[in-house]
Amino acid sequence: MKQKGILLLVGIAAAAAVAYRFGFESRDTGKAPAGKAIVSVEVPEMTGVAEAGEALFSANCASCHGENAAGREGFGPPLVHKIYEPGHHADGAFYLAAARGVRAHHWPFGDMPPVEGLTENDIAKIVEYVRTLQRANGIS
Repeated sequence: MKQKGILLLVGIAAAAAVAYRFGFESRDTGKAPAGKAIVSVEVPEMTGVAEAGEALFSANCASCHGENAAGREGFGPPLVHKIYEPGHHADGAFYLAAARGVRAHHWPFGDMPPVEGLTENDIAKIVEYVRTLQRANGIS
């Protein structure tokens, strides 16, 4: 009987930890649920290279950086943010991030792993997509 009680407590603690990790914490914390967009992004019409970049971004980056590069609580930062403006993070930073990964330095999301399977041409399209979103949102 005592062993069942311990197992029950362990099970409750594990369930609480999982619920907290995946964003079901109390509304009193003021934290957004995991996965929610971090910033609001105005999305312009995409054409040409930016349109191709949008598809590549959705397939390779959005799982962490969110739809339209708005970031995802608990997963990854928004790229439509002044931290990533060209004067602070030049286009080359995106190439290096995709190829080598990035050690966490601006945000508390942990390290970014390299993104497998992207060519330099793919990354160029993704960068054009992100820069198009940034310009549409007053970041240039």
